[in-house]
Amino acid sequence: MQAEDYMREAIREAKKGEGYVNPNPMVGAVLVKDGRIVGRDYHHKYGAYHAERNAILNCKEDLHGAELYVTLEPCCHYGKTPPCTEIIIESGIRRVTIGSMDPNPLVAGKGAKILRQHGIEVVTGILEAECLELNQVFFHYILYKTPYVVMKYAMTADGKIATRTGASRWITGEAARERVQRSRHKYMGIMAGVQTVLADNPRLTCRMEGGRNPIRIICDTHLRTPLTAEVVQTAGEIRTIIAASEADGPRAEAFRRAGCEVLFVPAEEGHISLRILMEKLGAMGIDSILLEGGGELNYSALKSGIVQKVEAYIAPKLFGGQAAKTPVSGEGVALPDQAFALHSPKIRQIGQDILVEWEVKSCLPES
Repeated sequence: MQAEDYMREAIREAKKGEGYVNPNPMVGAVLVKDGRIVGRDYHHKYGAYHAERNAILNCKEDLHGAELYVTLEPCCHYGKTPPCTEIIIESGIRRVTIGSMDPNPLVAGKGAKILRQHGIEVVTGILEAECLELNQVFFHYILYKTPYVVMKYAMTADGKIATRTGASRWITGEAARERVQRSRHKYMGIMAGVQTVLADNPRLTCRMEGGRNPIRIICDTHLRTPLTAEVVQTAGEIRTIIAASEADGPRAEAFRRAGCEVLFVPAEEGHISLRILMEKLGAMGIDSILLEGGGELNYSALKSGIVQKVEAYIAPKLFGGQAAKTPVSGEGVALPDQAFALHSPKIRQIGQDILVEWEVKSCLPES
């Protein structure tokens, strides 16, 4: 096996932690000695040991002279767990191959430097693009302190998310809907607007076996969510945040008594400021959000510049109808060159449906 093969194995390990490690990164590690894989592991959950420490502690062989392949630069600071550099040095490992460097200011090259200072050979950049993609959420959150936002919608081939009567179940097939449940497990929060709550009364939970329910965030400027809504009735079991510009008074207290958190967010142009909401959610440790809003909230999110990725599920159906709803409504742009630009498309078939994923160029911090 080549270095790339071992790193691919480490990436497979890392993905096992998806949905459980937030706001930490997904990390996988593989130990190699005399051309054999002698150990492997991953970061299992937030607050638990990191991948490198797990792999080393669970390995039954002498690691003197061994190699370590790890998807992310080993940490070198004390946090909820001891630094991984410490146990790597103690183990006798002679070479460490790193997929991607850690942008966290607490690490940021320091981990690799410490290893080199102790005579360990360090190789970087093996399958770097794949390792960077693995932790898009973590890198964004560490650098900007706001959640990585994925705008998800399902539509027909003619761009409709509901019929002219408002009926929307089901546009896509079962396989696509199952993948959405994995996304609900993967991302730390799920966000919808009050109009979606009023129209569909969703639970916004993860129905994947063994999955983790996301934190539910409802954008509700004037607290119009019914106290009988599913998200309110189940707030005692699943963390639920109501973001409103009216966070005081008897109405807000009624939500709090039901188990909801009511988060004050100042209004902008008649609606809560989504940029300020993202800052507040980031400060609360929420690193990622799956946006499952209607057309109005989707447009507001794009206009506010908070969206990093778009996931469009396209079904082989045509609804037609001038009054049928579309994924992005709102005022819209006036001219084609004012469009929200997308780039780096990825296309895959899921059952009979097609998933297209794009990065949002105009919402990226560097643009």
